[in-house]
Amino acid sequence: MGTSLDSREAQAAAVLDRLAVAYPDATISLDFSNRLELLVAVILSAQCTDERVNEVTPALFETYPTAAAYANASEEELAEAIYGITFHNNKAGYLRETGEILVEEHDGAVPDTMAALTDLAGVGRKTANVVLQHGHDVVKGVVVDTHVRRLARRLGLTEADRPERIETDLMDAVSEGEWRRVTHLFIDHGRATCTARNPDCDDCVLEDVCPSSKLDADVDLASGEVW
Repeated sequence: MGTSLDSREAQAAAVLDRLAVAYPDATISLDFSNRLELLVAVILSAQCTDERVNEVTPALFETYPTAAAYANASEEELAEAIYGITFHNNKAGYLRETGEILVEEHDGAVPDTMAALTDLAGVGRKTANVVLQHGHDVVKGVVVDTHVRRLARRLGLTEADRPERIETDLMDAVSEGEWRRVTHLFIDHGRATCTARNPDCDDCVLEDVCPSSKLDADVDLASGEVW
């Protein structure tokens, strides 16, 4: 069983140093060429793999190149265009409503504030953080997805369950200059090694500093929740 370091700050620094060596090219895996495409792709990626989103979006982006195009489309048309995406009917509604808000309140442009972004349909703090970081080069927090949540808890960087609290704990533990990178490093490591049900602790670069190593890491020891 591995152990955590004396403080969350020291633990986070050691984790990031090792993951940066293991995944030097870690970055966002969604395909996009402008802010609107990024926003749409991130909305679609909720509870859906990036790979599947990237299969659907080329045709979608060609058919709907502007916010007005989404606003003027029917939900049925959009649902058909994104068929195969998880919850495609709900997300079709989000895309149409978001297009309307962008046209009516932002002249069709994607806004650059957390408040304005989270006012859009289907956009929470996680999605807004991604759009700010990769669309506007503005870092206001840490993107907490399922991989980040899982690794932060297993590595002892948080005991929280809610994404908002996990984000706060990570922002406290990680230097501000690393807020963007920590997400991509955790995602890559979560996909490659620290998977939800069968983490490969034996070959993990964090094994000796991970308090969950060699345990039944499939289960949250505090809540019994399967990740």
